[in-house]
Amino acid sequence: MAGTLKNVTDADFDTEVLRSDKPVLVDFWAEWCGPCRQIAPSLEAIAAEYGDQIEIVKLNIDQNPNTAAKYGVMSIPTLNVYQGGEVVKTIVGAKPKAAILRDLDSFIEAKAV
Repeated sequence: MAGTLKNVTDADFDTEVLRSDKPVLVDFWAEWCGPCRQIAPSLEAIAAEYGDQIEIVKLNIDQNPNTAAKYGVMSIPTLNVYQGGEVVKTIVGAKPKAAILRDLDSFIEAKAV
């Protein structure tokens, strides 16, 4: 079953991300960030294709100036993969779908072609 890219808030981060049975890719983004908007279609496509292997969510760090510091996000966009409540992979910067899939190959079964 295909998944979708969904928004989470800081308040529901624990239940939506840290307690998930699957690895969760979190897109830390901001409204004013052009590169954040550029990778959104790639993340939507990955979520639709690989949603049975990995969850993909967005957390807007614009909403609270302390949110970026709380999650250790130094630049945006930053994609962190959480598994078992821990960050196991960090992908920094806007990348096309194929590059993101290469970085996620240990978390998803299919490879980009």
